[in-house]
Amino acid sequence: MECKNNSDIFTREYFDSLLLETRYLDSVIPDTKMKLFGHEFSTPIMTAALSHLDNTAKNGMTVYAEGAAKSNAVHWVGMGEDKELEDIIKTGAKTIKIIKPHQDNKEVFRKIEHAVKHGCFAVGMDIDHSFSADGNYDNVLGLPMKSKTTEELKSFVEAAGIPFIVKGVLSVQDAQKCLKAKVSGIVISHHHNIMQYSVPPLMVIEDIIKAVQNKIPVFVDCGIESGMDAYKCLALGATAVSVGRHLMPFLKKGSGAVSERINQMTDELKGVMARTGIPSLDKMDKSVIHKI
Repeated sequence: MECKNNSDIFTREYFDSLLLETRYLDSVIPDTKMKLFGHEFSTPIMTAALSHLDNTAKNGMTVYAEGAAKSNAVHWVGMGEDKELEDIIKTGAKTIKIIKPHQDNKEVFRKIEHAVKHGCFAVGMDIDHSFSADGNYDNVLGLPMKSKTTEELKSFVEAAGIPFIVKGVLSVQDAQKCLKAKVSGIVISHHHNIMQYSVPPLMVIEDIIKAVQNKIPVFVDCGIESGMDAYKCLALGATAVSVGRHLMPFLKKGSGAVSERINQMTDELKGVMARTGIPSLDKMDKSVIHKI
């Protein structure tokens, strides 16, 4: 039995509490193309910043990237060796590298430099791995972590020279500090129940978007399993969404299956857009949403 304090359960329940009205008259075939940081993609449905997928499929991280490339979708990648990132980029997937908040900032700067050198079109940091459940600094697979200040974050942004994104934002306070640090985007996420009783991303998305004054893109991660889920995020103001765990079973069947599922979710999104009178992503309308 799943624990009732599991944030993933709350997230699923919140998704399912949002209902849509239909708007058929004058509706047209929708366009799901998205532009991000100077690149055009076929869909706002992106992969999530996963890592260590070799237990799921042989060369899992590379296969995952190949699936994104085949769908012309944004690909995100989490922690891993330098060579692995280089192999991922060679697939042709337009990749965003997310770096852990390593205790040694020299390692953060080194990873930023490596990602930029080898062709990532954006980089970022996963701030929700700063602390462990016992209140001490986290340790991920033997690597010591440490929380970062707004000024440290600003130094990472300046060092990157390409868009820098912060993943793990779940409050107006952190969003405002990210804006102060001049980041290029944020990911609203509770990192798959990293802390019990975390609020669902869609519960706070409108306040966070208001806090950043629409100056930067806001992405949503956690629990997205369908084009309908993606639509609800986009309708409430998200620029795009990340899908991770939902894609893992498809990964076992190869990059073609990953790509096919991304395409299916995009078609599901397109279908909901058509039935609610939304012609393109820049015309999303939150008044379609009704909460139970």
